[in-house]
Amino acid sequence: MGKNQSKDSNFIKQGTILAAASVLSRIIGLLYRSPMTAIIGDDSNGLYSYAFEVYSFALILSSYSMPLAVSKLLSAKFAKKEYRNGYHIFKLAMIFATFAGALMMAVIFFAAPSIERFSGYEGLTLPLRVLAPTIFIVAVAGTMRGFFQSRKTMIPTAVSQIIEQIFNAVISIFAAWLFIKLSNTGNRAGMGAAGGTMGTLAGALTGLAFLIFLFIIYMPRMQTHLSHDRGTHTDTASEITKMLAVTILPIILSQAVYQASGIIDGTLFGRLYTGEDKKILVSIYSKYRTLINVPNAISSAMASSMIPTLVSLRAVGNHKAFRAKLAVAVKVNMVIAFPCAVGLTVLGTPIMKMLFPSTDYIISGRMLMFGSIAVVFYALSTITNAALQGLDKMNRPVVHAAVSLAIHVILVALLLKFTNLGIYALLIGAVTFPLVVCILNWISVGRFGNYRQEIKTTFLIPAASSVVMGIVTWLVLLLTTKLLGGSYTANFVSVVICMIVAVAVYFIMIFLFKGLTEKDMPDFPMGLRIAKIARKLRLMR
Repeated sequence: MGKNQSKDSNFIKQGTILAAASVLSRIIGLLYRSPMTAIIGDDSNGLYSYAFEVYSFALILSSYSMPLAVSKLLSAKFAKKEYRNGYHIFKLAMIFATFAGALMMAVIFFAAPSIERFSGYEGLTLPLRVLAPTIFIVAVAGTMRGFFQSRKTMIPTAVSQIIEQIFNAVISIFAAWLFIKLSNTGNRAGMGAAGGTMGTLAGALTGLAFLIFLFIIYMPRMQTHLSHDRGTHTDTASEITKMLAVTILPIILSQAVYQASGIIDGTLFGRLYTGEDKKILVSIYSKYRTLINVPNAISSAMASSMIPTLVSLRAVGNHKAFRAKLAVAVKVNMVIAFPCAVGLTVLGTPIMKMLFPSTDYIISGRMLMFGSIAVVFYALSTITNAALQGLDKMNRPVVHAAVSLAIHVILVALLLKFTNLGIYALLIGAVTFPLVVCILNWISVGRFGNYRQEIKTTFLIPAASSVVMGIVTWLVLLLTTKLLGGSYTANFVSVVICMIVAVAVYFIMIFLFKGLTEKDMPDFPMGLRIAKIARKLRLMR
């Protein structure tokens, strides 16, 4: 592999680092949610989940766009050696993030009682007020992560995410236990949810401290960059403000629409569903969303690492390399997304029983069985969003998400109002929403990027390999369940065995079907190591 090719492939390696960290942090999140739910109960967990929907929406409105926006703008400047303009953008972005984060923190803190009354979830005020300061902290941390990502390194983001999640897990469990102990019958649900959210605040603060430490270390290198500046024009504050607005607003609107679907779902369910088990069902649905988000972390990480590379390639007019990198990113995601979706379909119920034995794992497992295909649709919509941002078509993801949300709201409301589907109405919406987005995104990417995706090895072979994997895994599940019984320990052992078998079968089938070849491996995460194993097993020549 030549020097340039190695450099161009860096986004895959960086994406792999960030994906691994994101998946690890999501797994840590899964592991602590189980004991935390056992401590606070499903009523508190339902409040905890809805509070997070509101918190996430507020985060998007204030600062969620900052890593992507800062990464995109700085990458374009650094590609042209305009270091002074780049660092000036970073400073103004930090000012904006600080102001927006502080403003949204105040809004959520003081509006929490009104949000509780409107949503229909009694006890929501306290967990929202605990989460409010986290918005400010994440705003500052997100801007710093965007700076490091613009330098095409995902390591600071990756490590800070893991540190943040570890502290989140430990503090969440302890605070949940403590708050429940301090609660009484009347406020138990709200206190339990507030204890869980306390860990999020502690984790965000720890992650920010780590990023500040790294930034201080990086400052001498920043001075070196400034001494090699080749810019011929100094961007004014008004020009930078305009650039930030043009970049940030579409990302905010696009992501806000995505997150709004979760809040709208919870609000529609809270108002249209009349059963007394409302909070419990919302809690169960949140577990489905949590599991689905684990593989989605891979596509989100790949998109974050892909944007600086695509922007740099477009800035220098290398459209051929732009299309090549996009093709690699899509294929990597599909090779991972399809087996994840099928695996969750087959192992949904035993996985839920393993992770959340204290709750109704039958319903949540059934949700995974029928709704895991959303993993593929979210992966495609996330990557194509990044492609459109790289093409400077920032408004397209906003329009597509808005169209999908309109369809989503009408569909979910009708299903809740006129059918007996109950919580499964939200499941149908969770699948159709990313499906519509990725279809519309693909049309725009093809049109504006003159891009056509290869179909056979990107979609058909990974899907066929996953189906074979799913059948074999299902047979192994039946056998191990019959031999070991239905206890928690037996179920745990059965799930571990099935996962090992699933990985092995998919690995074999993807090479037997020639979904991956020698030519593909340098561009894949750990591709050279995988190729070495495949050759030893005579799966690749």
